[in-house]
Amino acid sequence: MAFAPMGPEASFFEVLDRHRASLLASLRAGGRETPVRGPRLVSRFEDSVGLQMVSHCTTKKIKSDSPKSIQKFALILKILSMIYKLVQSNTYATKRDIYYTDSQLFGKQAVVDNIIDDISCMLKVPRRSLHILSTSKGLIAGNLRYLEEDGTRVNCTCGATATAVPSNIQGIRNLITDAKFLLIVEKDATFQRLLDDNFCSKLSPCIMVTGKGVPDLNTRLLVKKLWDTFHMPMLTLVDADPHGIEIMCIYKYGSMSMSFEAHNLTVPAIRWLGLLPSDIKRLNIPKNSLIPLTKHDHMKLNSILKRPYVNCQPLWRKEMEMMAELNMKAEIQALTFLSSDYLSRVYLPNKLKFGGWL
Repeated sequence: MAFAPMGPEASFFEVLDRHRASLLASLRAGGRETPVRGPRLVSRFEDSVGLQMVSHCTTKKIKSDSPKSIQKFALILKILSMIYKLVQSNTYATKRDIYYTDSQLFGKQAVVDNIIDDISCMLKVPRRSLHILSTSKGLIAGNLRYLEEDGTRVNCTCGATATAVPSNIQGIRNLITDAKFLLIVEKDATFQRLLDDNFCSKLSPCIMVTGKGVPDLNTRLLVKKLWDTFHMPMLTLVDADPHGIEIMCIYKYGSMSMSFEAHNLTVPAIRWLGLLPSDIKRLNIPKNSLIPLTKHDHMKLNSILKRPYVNCQPLWRKEMEMMAELNMKAEIQALTFLSSDYLSRVYLPNKLKFGGWL
């Protein structure tokens, strides 16, 4: 054993263990969920991978002899030359590093970010193969140890503070865990509250990850690496609002902007643990703890409902339709109405023990 678990009795994890067994059986059978037919736009959806770029998508031409695109062409060449030097010297740089090599030339960070994504897509290689790394904002805690590329030993065992997600996910190795599940937490505030409540020890062995809102590339790569290495159940804890659902979909199915790298970023086996719109009714959360949906919320919700992958998630659709009908959203903090530690003491343990995920 890599760790000495201090959590509940083994019987607590029976449903999670059965869920893991079904995931492994699905993988052996080809890893596919219910087939889905949907519109083929810039990206297509494949249930075992997520959103992927289609072969006949719209393309953009940059010409060296065109006044409109000559500056963009020059910037692409400059960044390509920097990438060449990085690869040749086997060194790495962040997008921020590249921007500050000539901030006046690039103008703003977004210019560099977009060009790097274009180069990655054009060459059909992941960004890390260009030796360009992103600055991590995510955190990880729990039953996990690994070695970083430089040989540094990292132990993520829960304490008062979490471990920063490494900037070079490809370089980490010798990952060790006994975790029964991985909990992906949408917001840093919720993640920190669970740390303060000693959740990882009480529900040991487990792992928690947060991308602090919309996840950065490294957090998504880490979740994918943990899935590929251990095939443990992966569950999301997000606000019961369209923004939270969108973030969950990014982890599970990917995003349009990174669809060309879906194979390296998505984990279609991820499940929705909470906060569910049906929980709002079931737990009798008072109306004064809820927030009315805005016009933007309704637009976002309708957009998600039209996506092809929702066709193979009827229970997700039902929850989203319930949210629209209630015309209300709820943050995870709404559970404090029941008690200050209701989330870690009652809500999550019951959900995990009895299989309350979708």
